[in-house]
Order: sequence, then structure tokens, then C-alpha cells
Amino acid sequence: MTTLQQMPALVVLERFPVPVLAIAEDGSILFANTAFAEMLGHSAESVKAMKFAQIFHSLPDDESAVSVVRANAELVVDLVHQDRSIVRARMSKSALLRG
Repeated sequence: MTTLQQMPALVVLERFPVPVLAIAEDGSILFANTAFAEMLGHSAESVKAMKFAQIFHSLPDDESAVSVVRANAELVVDLVHQDRSIVRARMSKSALLRG
């Protein structure tokens, strides 16, 4: 337990076997773990250089990225793979919300 308590959050998120993505209000990617990147055929670093709109197949033009994520929580969304094919994934509710 001591080891877990001392482990930085980003290390824990990176080690999750499920895809994890963190976005900013402006649509920039703050964090993507390896599982998320591999699901889309990218490296984690290349995903972090992308914008939210480049990852999601179709988005409303007039909403912020965070609003779109909240509106689609628990739904299946279409993501764009590196080869331009569609990857379907269930978007979960955010585990951490900042004001």
C-alpha cells in the first residue's frame, strides 16, 4: 500500500490497461496513455500533439470539447484510427473533473 500511495497519478494512469484520455476545454490533449494511443494506431506522444477534433469522428462545431465529453458519457463514440478507419469506444464519465 505504501508504494501505491507514493506513486504519481500519471504513472498509475499510464499503467492502466484501459484507454485513458484527458482533455482541456480548448480541445488540446493533456494526457493519453499507451492503451489509448495503441487503440488509435498512434504513439502516446503523437496523440498528445493532436486536438480533440482530430480524434473524434464527428463533433458539434459549437460546443467545447469538455461539453462534448460530458454529453457523450456512457455512450459509444466513433474515433478516428491512424489509417482513417473508425474505432468505436464507450466513453465513460470523467473520474476527475476540475473547475
